[in-house]
Amino acid sequence: MRVLRIPMAAQSKNFIDTKRVGSGLLMQTVDDRVMVTARFVVGTSADDAILRAHEKIRANIDRIPVGIPEPLIIGRGINDVAAVVLTLSPKPEAAARYTDKDLYQLAQQLQFELMKTDNAGLSYIAGGNAQQIRVEPDPEKLALYGVTLQQLVAKVRDANRSFQAGQVRDSGTMRTVAAGQTLAGIPDIGLLLVTTRDGRPVYVRDVASVVIGPSPQEHRVWMEMPAKGGHWDRVPAVSVAFAKRAGANAVVVAEELRARLESVQGRLVPQDVNVAVTRDYGETANEKANELLFHLGLATVSIVVLIAFAIGWREALVTLVVIPTTILLTLFAAKVMGYTINRVSLFALIFAIGILVDDAIVVIENIARHWAMKDGRSRLQGAVEAVAEVGNPTIVATLTVVAALLPMLFVSGLMGPYMAPIPANASAAMLFSFFVAMVIAPWLMLRLHPEGKPVHEHEAPHGEDFLGRLYRRFATPIVRSRRNAWRFLIGVGVATMAVCVLFATKNVTVKLLPFDNKSEMSVVVDLPEGATLEDTERTLFSIADVARQVPEVRSIETYAGTPAPFNFNGLVRHYYIREAAELGELHLNLAPRGERSRSSHDIALDLRARLKKVALPAGTVARVVEVPPGPPVLSTLLAEVYGPDSATRRATAAELKKIFASVPYIVDIDDSIGEPRPRLRISIDQDRLEFFGVEQRDVYDTIAALFGGTTVGYSHRGEGRDPIEIVVRLPKRNLSWNQLLASTPVAANTVPGNKTVVELGDVVRVTEEVGSPAIFRRDGRFADMIMAELAGTYEAPIYGILDVDTKIAAHDWGALAKPTVRFHGQPEDESKPTILWDGEWEITYVTFRDMGAAFMVAIVGIYILVVAQFGSFKLPLVILTPIPLTLIGIVLGHWLFGAPFTATSMIGFIALAGIIVRNSILLVDFIRHGSGQGKALREVLLEAGAVRFKPILLTALAAMIGAATILLDPIFQGLAISLLFGLASSTLLTVLVIPAIYVVLRDKSQESR
Repeated sequence: MRVLRIPMAAQSKNFIDTKRVGSGLLMQTVDDRVMVTARFVVGTSADDAILRAHEKIRANIDRIPVGIPEPLIIGRGINDVAAVVLTLSPKPEAAARYTDKDLYQLAQQLQFELMKTDNAGLSYIAGGNAQQIRVEPDPEKLALYGVTLQQLVAKVRDANRSFQAGQVRDSGTMRTVAAGQTLAGIPDIGLLLVTTRDGRPVYVRDVASVVIGPSPQEHRVWMEMPAKGGHWDRVPAVSVAFAKRAGANAVVVAEELRARLESVQGRLVPQDVNVAVTRDYGETANEKANELLFHLGLATVSIVVLIAFAIGWREALVTLVVIPTTILLTLFAAKVMGYTINRVSLFALIFAIGILVDDAIVVIENIARHWAMKDGRSRLQGAVEAVAEVGNPTIVATLTVVAALLPMLFVSGLMGPYMAPIPANASAAMLFSFFVAMVIAPWLMLRLHPEGKPVHEHEAPHGEDFLGRLYRRFATPIVRSRRNAWRFLIGVGVATMAVCVLFATKNVTVKLLPFDNKSEMSVVVDLPEGATLEDTERTLFSIADVARQVPEVRSIETYAGTPAPFNFNGLVRHYYIREAAELGELHLNLAPRGERSRSSHDIALDLRARLKKVALPAGTVARVVEVPPGPPVLSTLLAEVYGPDSATRRATAAELKKIFASVPYIVDIDDSIGEPRPRLRISIDQDRLEFFGVEQRDVYDTIAALFGGTTVGYSHRGEGRDPIEIVVRLPKRNLSWNQLLASTPVAANTVPGNKTVVELGDVVRVTEEVGSPAIFRRDGRFADMIMAELAGTYEAPIYGILDVDTKIAAHDWGALAKPTVRFHGQPEDESKPTILWDGEWEITYVTFRDMGAAFMVAIVGIYILVVAQFGSFKLPLVILTPIPLTLIGIVLGHWLFGAPFTATSMIGFIALAGIIVRNSILLVDFIRHGSGQGKALREVLLEAGAVRFKPILLTALAAMIGAATILLDPIFQGLAISLLFGLASSTLLTVLVIPAIYVVLRDKSQESR
């Protein structure tokens, strides 16, 4: 075991950049085999990764020990995830007529037909058994006739030969010589002459049974659906999975697969067989895209109506042109940057729609204000001067939003590419919106307001409008004296710090991403090593009986001994290699979102509570697995245990597992160690072997053929049909060590001329033992893992980690050394136990770390832009002051909605920095212009606030409208709350805080400045 593992580790580290997030090496060793999982950095070409792996393995092939075959390298990526899954099952009344072999053959035909679809990628079948010709030897009859298994295998293999022998001339014609033929079935194989006994021929049928039927694989798939009368029908099933090619549109591929399926119904698929579409990510993507497009349209209409009421209907028409124009330009930019239209990119547009009209609103409102002055200027001159007045601050304000968003593009790890469309598309939208606002908006205003046309009533000058008067009423007491200004600023600062206490009290929790509302979930079941397929089926059926009681469950697929078609979560968790008799999975298909009141996460919590009442076999672990909303991980809560030796690591892991179990909301606890698999050791008795004159090779070949079977060839049927495998193997009912198998003859031919046989039991010893425990290595270091999920009070890993760390500190470790706890990076010193937190925490840590760094870069970028605009190093500090004010609304909004502060919430917070600074720039710029007219400072402040409050409020309302349309989305709710409540609090406070800061910092002697 070790002789293979070490060279594999050395070679693997040569072809992968091992980092903690998005890449790394995970090596699992079990007895005589090893699996190395190499995770490459996100964005690495799959073809390049596989090619590099092959290249490095081939370059080091001489380092692989003798007798070890060349490693099999298989690439798996997002494009291998099935977008469409079809499950074939007979109707209940026809279930008796269909075997696993029949369903498998039907699934194969359907697979071949549907693979004709353009851009259909990887396809595979889950469940069912292919047809097989089996030669089932009878050990007693083999012994009776003195025929060994090697003789039987050789006879069938040699008789089943067909090959081209060369060419021959025949009457002037060159003919190809084809020799032999393949065996066709039971008569051909049964009548093969094996040997003679007492002058009588011994045929294959005399020592073995020849059977044509499904292969006896250790797996089974079932489909359960509700029937009339309230009961459920359970019938055998087979699933056919189809992935899409890289770059293909999942919606189009899924629609084409459905259309082709409709065309073969009744012709290829019998009427008594149901074909259920149990997964259609194309339909899901289309549904979400249509929903988001509706929200996009709703936000557009709402903003246009807002402008119509606040300024005028002509200005609303201008906005109606500005928004689609900017969106189309942004989509073009997204195409150029390589971003597809998906859920995240559409959210980016909805997020951007509220801020991309900011420039247009500022320009339109200022043009309308200048025209309402009626000072003798022409409409054209008034428009030009209005645009010039807000031109420079608008440029800087636009760039500040871009400066806030763009650094988020460089977030690393798995979350970086996932969220990249938001900063990229939103930044492009802002740049395009500026040019549209400066060029198209003024032109449209002039076209809709020709010379001589009366001014709209919204534009008529009646002194300050209602909003201006309202602003003066609230701002005047604040700027009346420096004492009042100080009190106000101190109150705002205290309020900002007070709301942050909600994080410490856990009234507002922190999580990477909230749970999504999916229409599928799974229950993954691991029985103890050595459990039979029948044990696994019984356990799955008992869990299915409980799952049926959940009202939202529409159908259940049971996979025993074979993996279900994997999704992205299963890709990362390696569910596609779960092929063992003790492993199973229930796939639950829920009612569509519109037909149920509960979210899938609430359903999962309900199901998990129900499963606690199920009596599972000892050592069984059943985990409710939800489809994650973002990048999946090996486990939500994952602790890696490092130490000097395996005994220390396992003892530490056992104690840590107890600590996990003591935390009420930590559930589905499991470990990477497992239980050693029970084994039957058949070893040679060397003395008896020499006494009977038997070769070791004959003994081992007999054992291999007896228990593992031997494929001797294929029976070719022609007519485009698949060949049938021919196998020599025992039937499943005889696969237990007993006197029958012990009587299997083995050739005793070491003495020249001796052709006798002896019984296998005479030359071997049989003992029971246990296998070796699984050994894991992470990036070259030995590690054992404790895995768990979180459900209930807290569902973010940080809270589970904090509670577990508290218990680790208070735990009695006895003779074990108290482990060191690390939150990032593997330990350099492995001489003492170390616990490293991984799983979702690692991605959370990297994501928030990088987003925090992006926020600091954004602040620096905004500061530089403002310094360049105003030529002052102090004034930008005043402009940046309102940024923390967004926390008041953000934290209170999350508290009111009971929503966790997520990565999308952080995106909203960072974006608000640019938006709020934009408002501050417009206000400060107006104050600076007013200060040069000889007015008193307080009057300048009040006038500037009264004049700019309307466009500032309108831009904030526009952004809030865009956020409101996605407020109920489970993933981007945090972004919506940040924008909605953050804008509400910061906008109202900014127009008051900036004047208060001016009053505090400038005394009367400075007012003239």
